[in-house]
Amino acid sequence: MLLATEKGRVTDWPGYIGATVGLLILVALVYWLMRQGWNWRRTMQSDLPELPAAPDAPGDALLAGPGRYHGSTTAGNWLDRVVAHGLGTRSLAELTLTEQGLLARRPGADDLWIPAAALTAARTDSGIAGKVVPSGLLVVGWTHGGKQLESGFRLDSAADHDAWVEAVEALVTRTKTKKTEEAAT
Repeated sequence: MLLATEKGRVTDWPGYIGATVGLLILVALVYWLMRQGWNWRRTMQSDLPELPAAPDAPGDALLAGPGRYHGSTTAGNWLDRVVAHGLGTRSLAELTLTEQGLLARRPGADDLWIPAAALTAARTDSGIAGKVVPSGLLVVGWTHGGKQLESGFRLDSAADHDAWVEAVEALVTRTKTKKTEEAAT
């Protein structure tokens, strides 16, 4: 029984405030270290030339669809994210494949234009750039500045990924054939 002369426990406010401040400092430190790592990676990839600008008229669409851009990596290493020139920024994307190349219009980020001559392959995969997507990704291989890159896209309709793989592979084949014919003449 609590008597009127007994006092209740007083909350240890200095301890709570100290723990909260300590936790905030820890979170800020982790955020700062992550930012430093991102900047270091950008500096290490500074030899990558500027990305080509998207043409005003990319041509008639072979395929088009909304989705997400998940990032780009060096080919064959799905954890080596490329962050230079905005390639590391995940965003919504409106994909359009034309005879001239692949255009990813990205609101809030620079558009990504991959000319047909730079495309090398396409496939479906479960992840890229540290991001695993159980329903799969469309991974497009391309070259830029002498480096082999892969970019991952997740279309809103994952069932369309196979059609995109076939269309990109067909475009790669047509482009290589055209280059070969031009070199022969």
